[in-house]
Amino acid sequence: MSRGPRALVAALAVGSALLTGCGSDEQTDLPAQPAADVAADLAPCPAQPDTAAADSDLPAVSIDCIGGGTLDLTRAPGVPTVLNLWASWCTPCREELPLVQQLADAAGEQVRVVGVVSKDGMPQATSFAADAGITFPGAFDGDGSVMTGMGLVGLPATAFLAADGSVAFVKVGPVRSLGEFEELVATHLGVQL
Repeated sequence: MSRGPRALVAALAVGSALLTGCGSDEQTDLPAQPAADVAADLAPCPAQPDTAAADSDLPAVSIDCIGGGTLDLTRAPGVPTVLNLWASWCTPCREELPLVQQLADAAGEQVRVVGVVSKDGMPQATSFAADAGITFPGAFDGDGSVMTGMGLVGLPATAFLAADGSVAFVKVGPVRSLGEFEELVATHLGVQL
């Protein structure tokens, strides 16, 4: 029995959403809270050079980091950088985030790892980060301006940035192992961990 083109399109859309992760409409209404108002064990965002980022697909935003400092996407990071967008309400993000911490630990000074808490509440995000033992820097983007500016409709997503701030690659959906992260870093940033 044929279901027609509309049924096929609907089935593909559902399958795509399941494969890529959490859609932004899955969140509950969470209160936005300034980063400085919540204590967390996340490292501060590192200082960035006073150099404009190369042309990239990242939105021109600057957001506060939970542990202090600022993440300014208009400035070059100065070193290869992995930018991971996540939220506490996103089940695949909750599974992936400990792997992002493992990547940060393995990368040392070779690659910078920074999280972006997207469309989430500060208390929920910091509570989950503390429970998961996350210590790498994280910026708080409660309204999702980075996610929206990148044209993303689901989480997690990981952007691999060259030292000049250009986007080398964006992985939509969860990374499943530290080995996969290391392979992505080697392929897109040219760094062997």
